[in-house]
Amino acid sequence: MAISSLGLGSGVLTMDVLDQLKAADEAARINPLERQLLTIQDKQAEFNVLDATMTNLFDSIWELKSPTLYDGRSTSVSGTSVEVTASANSDIQSFTLNVLSLATTQIEQSGSFTSATTAGLVATAAGSMNLNVNGTDYTINYDQTMTLDDIKAEINNVAGADVNATVVQVASGDFRLFLNSVNTGTTQDITITDTTGNLAGTQLTTGMTAVQTGSDAQFEFNGQLVTRTSNNVTDLITGYDITLKEVGSSTVDVTQNRDEIMMRIDSFVEKYNSAMTYLNKVTKNSIESDERGLFSSDSTIRNMQNAIRNAMDTIGGGVSNLYEYGFDIDKDGKLTVDKTVLNDKLDTNAGNVEVFFSGGNYDNGDGTTTAIDGAFTELYNVVETYTGLGKSLDNLKTSISDSISSLEERKATAIERLNNKYDTMAQQWGAYDSLIARFTSSANAFIMMVNAQSASSSN
Repeated sequence: MAISSLGLGSGVLTMDVLDQLKAADEAARINPLERQLLTIQDKQAEFNVLDATMTNLFDSIWELKSPTLYDGRSTSVSGTSVEVTASANSDIQSFTLNVLSLATTQIEQSGSFTSATTAGLVATAAGSMNLNVNGTDYTINYDQTMTLDDIKAEINNVAGADVNATVVQVASGDFRLFLNSVNTGTTQDITITDTTGNLAGTQLTTGMTAVQTGSDAQFEFNGQLVTRTSNNVTDLITGYDITLKEVGSSTVDVTQNRDEIMMRIDSFVEKYNSAMTYLNKVTKNSIESDERGLFSSDSTIRNMQNAIRNAMDTIGGGVSNLYEYGFDIDKDGKLTVDKTVLNDKLDTNAGNVEVFFSGGNYDNGDGTTTAIDGAFTELYNVVETYTGLGKSLDNLKTSISDSISSLEERKATAIERLNNKYDTMAQQWGAYDSLIARFTSSANAFIMMVNAQSASSSN
């Protein structure tokens, strides 16, 4: 409680003196807590950056340990006769495809009609006809009101999965119904039979003639003759989708999709260097406080840094090491990768590279295999020991947060106690000042009386 008149009575117990005493108390009791709080808050901010950096590294390692990364396939086609795509984990190989003939659809045309929109030209009464496409029967109903366009629409509605019907004006007064099989191959025969006999003529039955006969595709795979009913071939090699485009020869190379692998390798190198650089910064030892890392004395962070660095030298399941695959760490701790070396490894034995990175049975080259976890699986496990849920970094994060909460509570309590103390002192000083003022007033009155009495006596 502020007392604005404090000190008027005594001239000593003033607010200025009280403020100076309080400032001294704050310097002794509050300021140290504030300095500790600022330090731990700085540590929390530094930790948040470190935590994000380690999460990025953890994610990049996970991508390299995932076997699906190495399953991607790229296809290269020399020539224009085919298009080829290869699904994940399909065979890696090179082959030739020589297209001799493409598969064709069956196309039939009807006899001539004088109009496509005049009723009565198709049927004389209600009835039905049977449309057979590749052995499948479809019942097409008709009546005397239907036009050639109506019959076309009905066929497409009923049998559109196997045949496409169109009406074409071939010449003036000459309209024809064309039936084109949806699928290709020699089996795509198309026939129409009048079931009830109410068609107006034979244009749709015996009058149908073949414009194009359905034929199978023929091509050579590495010189071996192959026949298929379709130009889209998916059953030649498991995982390959081959589309025959034109007559001619093409060379096809199916390889591992290395662009994706190299991109993930680059990401790992970047994230590793970023993490280790930051770890070096926050754990740096120095006699100068402004150069010393905030975690220089933290064993958790130092142990994590050492564990990751040591793992880079030792992971590999005993069959090899990262350095044989083009990875290198210079004297400053910077990680690089020689992609020429890595590509040579992939060219020599892509399967072994995948196993070495992500785990599996490593081919020793002598007819035996060694089961290994995979280098990046091992590194993942090392990093996960510190960064996983409820692991070391989580515990450190909680500890920092708890320390901040504790210091804030201590600071708030200290401020409250200090304020209470000086509110009480202000009240006490006010009472003392008032008492001194009364004593001073009485003394002054007494002195005046004495002085007056002395003056009277001298006269």
